[in-house]
Amino acid sequence: MKTLTVFTPTYNRSYCLEKCYKSLVRQNNKDFIWLIIDDGSTDNTKEMAHHWIQEKKIDIKYYWQENQGMHGAHNTAYKIIETELNVCIDSDDYMADGAVESILSFWRKHGNENVSGIAALDATIDHQIIGSRLPEKLKSSTLFDLYNKYGVTGDKKLVYRTELTKQYPYPVFKNEKYVGLAYKYYMLDKKYELLLMNEVLCHVEYLPDGSSRNMYNQYLKNPRGFSFYRKELMKLPFGGKLFKYKQAIHYVSSNLLMKNPKLFIETPKKALTVLAFPLGILLYALIISKTRTRLIERN
Repeated sequence: MKTLTVFTPTYNRSYCLEKCYKSLVRQNNKDFIWLIIDDGSTDNTKEMAHHWIQEKKIDIKYYWQENQGMHGAHNTAYKIIETELNVCIDSDDYMADGAVESILSFWRKHGNENVSGIAALDATIDHQIIGSRLPEKLKSSTLFDLYNKYGVTGDKKLVYRTELTKQYPYPVFKNEKYVGLAYKYYMLDKKYELLLMNEVLCHVEYLPDGSSRNMYNQYLKNPRGFSFYRKELMKLPFGGKLFKYKQAIHYVSSNLLMKNPKLFIETPKKALTVLAFPLGILLYALIISKTRTRLIERN
């Protein structure tokens, strides 16, 4: 059995998926499987995937499902993956040359059952590090502490032990397509740290149809998913009052969007939610304003 699964959730991204494929073909270490989770594409993604499978240049598994959104595609990937390690490379990104060898050699040297995996770097397509590098003198950390204690910024590439990522599946809400992926990572942070590797594993391109470019629309269309995410973050055993206050603000706005009369009953932090209510109203108004403005601009 292979050691690593590189999985790629994709939805109507056949126009850019080949770049990811070619980067995997270039890997000098082929001890991996490429798992393509086709989240209901209606373009020619399926035909492209089967063509690549027939080429037999790398080991590929292809799975099609009804559209569930990014977190639903991650759920499916974690159910299917059987390798020891896994890493997600998005459909508009591509793997750095030698990244598989870097992951596996680093894991052979430092990996153990007391850590959840590896945190490494993302870079732009012109090789600029996304955000900051990882702390040079630190060997391991939780993901939460990297951002909230050590001041790390920007997206990082996360390699996880598969047996752990099968835990904490993302909830799927009817007619919604988004739950914050960090929910699972912060749940794992409660018991494990990540090994830190200051090497670039992935090159990132933020396309106009990517979820990070359409966050206000995500808030509007997925209020139950966001409400769930913010509630779970308020319940974390770590994170200071300011962090949890920010989650309460978002919790309020999401519950206003879903017209939930029980928002004060269902919150895990009642006093904090009361304090956050005024700013939650302002955030709710901002979301409505931004989404209406963009709708008008499109028309």
